[in-house]
Amino acid sequence: MGGGGTMERKGGGGRKMAAAAATAAAVVLTAARGRGLRRSATSTACCCFPALLLAASLGLFQVSAVDIYTPGELSVENGTEAKLPCTFASSEVISSAASVTWSFQAEGSTTSVSFFYYSNGKAYPGKSTQFKDRSSWAGDLNKKDASISIANMQFQDNGTYICDVKNPPDIEGTRGEIKVRVVEKGIVGPGNLRVFPTALVAGSIGGVLGFILLIALTVCAVYRKKNSKKHYSGDQ
Repeated sequence: MGGGGTMERKGGGGRKMAAAAATAAAVVLTAARGRGLRRSATSTACCCFPALLLAASLGLFQVSAVDIYTPGELSVENGTEAKLPCTFASSEVISSAASVTWSFQAEGSTTSVSFFYYSNGKAYPGKSTQFKDRSSWAGDLNKKDASISIANMQFQDNGTYICDVKNPPDIEGTRGEIKVRVVEKGIVGPGNLRVFPTALVAGSIGGVLGFILLIALTVCAVYRKKNSKKHYSGDQ
């Protein structure tokens, strides 16, 4: 079905943290030497140790972010299949450790429930959710596509769908969210616009034209009848 206006949801970076910390440590050491402070080796090490420890910690625990992109809203006709688009960007090569998790938060609910998981070429649909036997993988991680499809959409499926992608060491980032609205068949057109059902419009037009034609035929019949009476009277 058509997608709403795109709302990009990206994960924050932090890829330059280690380099910045290392630079800070170097500045501390340079400053200590520049001041001409005559300290013992032990004293200097104690002074600079916190900065060096900070640089090492940031370098060891540096994590990159996955940028996730989803449409903000999506309207789907009741009883049809919906494809939930989700793409992502990662600075790392896609590996077998990459994974995708889809969650659902029903309208009015404050919690979400995971219902679909994909990793290492295998899909694991949730067996105890309302999407049992209805959800399927529709993406391609090599193309950075984490989309899924849900068959036979129902009104109870209204809510927010959350796409979360991990590609170690890219494991951080803001999740993509799609607000899905299930509507009656025939009122969603191209570009997610509401339109009248074609059959209803055609039927209405046909009814109006038929009514006009009936009136025209009635007027013609009355007119011909009046003319025939005049001719009959004149012949006598």
